[in-house]
Amino acid sequence: MIKAATMNPHAEKVLVIACGMLAREVQAVCDQAGLSHVELTCLPAMFHHRPERIAPAVDAAILKARSDGYRRIFIGYGDCGTGGALDRVCEKHGVQRMEGPHCFAFYQGNAAFDELGDSDMRAFYMTDFLARQVDAFLIEPLGLDRHPELLETYFGHYEKLVYLAQTEDPALTLVAEETARRLGLSFERRATGYGDLAKTLQALA
Repeated sequence: MIKAATMNPHAEKVLVIACGMLAREVQAVCDQAGLSHVELTCLPAMFHHRPERIAPAVDAAILKARSDGYRRIFIGYGDCGTGGALDRVCEKHGVQRMEGPHCFAFYQGNAAFDELGDSDMRAFYMTDFLARQVDAFLIEPLGLDRHPELLETYFGHYEKLVYLAQTEDPALTLVAEETARRLGLSFERRATGYGDLAKTLQALA
């Protein structure tokens, strides 16, 4: 008799359906921890600008993963502005997602993020991903390259740019500092590493 696992190569795997903003980080954690049983598929990072698209896209991705034979699925998103819609999708399919409101929280650790409270109320967060993609993902989509007068509209209520650094990369720190200057904000760097993302993925073993 042919074993079910032989007929279904995905049966013993864990599929992480993640935001494209986390692709490099999820892969880095898996490589460092030797999580060879974890596989990754990503949805477009640009959904960050259109959070209403996240839940329907995750729903469709879960259905596809089930049809492909994956039994164990994990969602690499926080709520990410879906207003609970993503949680409803996860509940429908019996899967879990990253705890917390967004990656800016779980990179720092959700508990630490909660403790910061009002001190970060007017902080604009930047991650390694955003530092690498600052023009393509921030400046150009907001039209600031064409209409710099919009800067005050978008960023006038912020006081500081907080760079949540996943890696020790001086080049990315320079980009983050320059971005703070461009946006007229003070600058702070926090070395977070992968935070709760690493702990959560390692627990999938």
